Amino acid sequence: MSAPPFADLRERLKSRRAALAAAYLKKPAVSLYLTRHANLVEGVLAEICVGLALPDSFCLGAVGGFGRGELFPGSDVDLLLLLPHEPTAEQQITLENWVRACWDVGLEIGHSVRTIDVCLAESEADITVETNLLEARFLWGNRALFSEFENAFQSRFDAQRFFDGKLAEQRARHARFDDSAYKLEPNLKDSPGGLRDLHTIHWLAQACDIGGGWNGIACAGLLTRAEARRIAQAERSVAALRIHLHILAGRRDDRLAFDYQTELAERLGLAATANKRAGERLMQTYYRAAKLIQRANDILIQSLRVRLFPVTAPPQPIDADFQLRANLLEARELDLFQRKPDSLLRIFIVHAQHPLLAGFEPTTLRALWRGSTQIDAAFRAHHPHRALFMALLRQPVGITRSLRAMHRYGLLARYIPAFGRIVGQMQHDLFHVYTVDEHILMVLRNMRRFTVPQFAHEFPLAHRLITAFDKPELLYLATLFHDIAKGRGGDHSELGLIDARRFCRQHGLDKADSELVAWLVGMHLVMSRTSQKEDTSDPDVIAAFAARMGDSRRLTALYLLTVADIRGTSPKVWNAWKGKLLEDLYHATLAKLAGGDQAMANIAAKQA
Repeated sequence: MSAPPFADLRERLKSRRAALAAAYLKKPAVSLYLTRHANLVEGVLAEICVGLALPDSFCLGAVGGFGRGELFPGSDVDLLLLLPHEPTAEQQITLENWVRACWDVGLEIGHSVRTIDVCLAESEADITVETNLLEARFLWGNRALFSEFENAFQSRFDAQRFFDGKLAEQRARHARFDDSAYKLEPNLKDSPGGLRDLHTIHWLAQACDIGGGWNGIACAGLLTRAEARRIAQAERSVAALRIHLHILAGRRDDRLAFDYQTELAERLGLAATANKRAGERLMQTYYRAAKLIQRANDILIQSLRVRLFPVTAPPQPIDADFQLRANLLEARELDLFQRKPDSLLRIFIVHAQHPLLAGFEPTTLRALWRGSTQIDAAFRAHHPHRALFMALLRQPVGITRSLRAMHRYGLLARYIPAFGRIVGQMQHDLFHVYTVDEHILMVLRNMRRFTVPQFAHEFPLAHRLITAFDKPELLYLATLFHDIAKGRGGDHSELGLIDARRFCRQHGLDKADSELVAWLVGMHLVMSRTSQKEDTSDPDVIAAFAARMGDSRRLTALYLLTVADIRGTSPKVWNAWKGKLLEDLYHATLAKLAGGDQAMANIAAKQA
């Protein structure tokens, strides 16, 4: 029995792929692997084209990631077969044999067979097709036909339409992942902060006639050389992880599932420490790279937008230092953050005071990113700077949005170093689906949501209580610090209490307010445990809990923090039963603190 066609080619492809993987595991070199794998596949494709006598009037091109000259272990091989005309019946049979041969030798191809006219029509109708064709690269066959296609494509390319389409596509993709880079099982390619965010930058740079990768973007003045190197390093870090993941899974799998994290950490030489598992170290490294990628995506897309859509309207002054330009917040002088370091905090107060802002003007955003290095121990110790941070927490609107912006661009971690240590810190339990830093900001968002009248129907009791609570900034401080000591070893509530008390006293809070914040951090798990694990119909349980509360103000503050905290662990953790348990405990304890066994008896009768 004769061997199947291309059997030798199949074995060669399999063995050489295995050799590439083995070489990579022995000495990881991301660019080398991706390029060599792409070159290997190109050679196999050429042999198939010649072996099947594919008409030389046809042209084979690489598109998508393969068009960029890189190929991950489990990725599809994206191809365009370009024809000068619709195929004849005989040519159609040859094309079918060609597709079958590609699969037979072990190439998982994603292919299209089109004429130039069809390419242009499809790209105009579908931005995904247009993006693939933007990266098309000649592989084999009729080079003149490929050049004709390139010229026709470029002459029809509408950069502004493409830009708007890719931004809409990115927003939709991010929404599929809840706009969070910090899910505990992120998608290395498609999650916010994943490789696709970097691809989007390059596509939009191409639309602005900027090529040459990160160096090209730096040469265009959108990045410094040092920033370009940092972004390239983050890209290599995530790409290396993706290569390892594909090799480990034996197929394309871009979700960094729990099952893979420990083994991947070991392959990357990350050992467990006294306070962190190997998998936690791996994920913290990933999240920090993803955070940098997100930041680069924000800054560069805004910068590229200005190039493609120049703003001609005059700016609207806000004050001596800031102005609005096309609904973006802009520093009026490029050296503002060097001349007035306090502006590094004041810009976020202005940001909070203008809730309809679309964001920051790109030049200002880059200056803010670069200026963040001025936030050091001396900056943090300066009393006017401490007053500005507290002023931000006392704003009537925009606090969550501005603190998220501070976090996104690296300033929150520099201003509160303890917060910087939990950036990307995983939580291994059955409840949390976010990293510690993301969870804290979700809890802050929940706390602020209680104050908004249009959401009062969601948590009527919480809305009523927080509206009457004086100094709500104390609740926000407790929120920022309640989990800040996770990952250090020991009781994070007790360790966080110490951090919170110190921060409050340094920021001018009096002893009573400082102690309330510290007490909330130390007690933040107590109310949920009591409501769910103890018999709250027992007067002795209520009496003991009331004794720990001390007064109604502390009880109210802890109730608000507890509800916000549980809701911030996962969208699925909160339910009406838990809400009812907490409300019953709150009312029973309030009655006890008000001095009444009779009042408690009345509440018990109502509950019955």
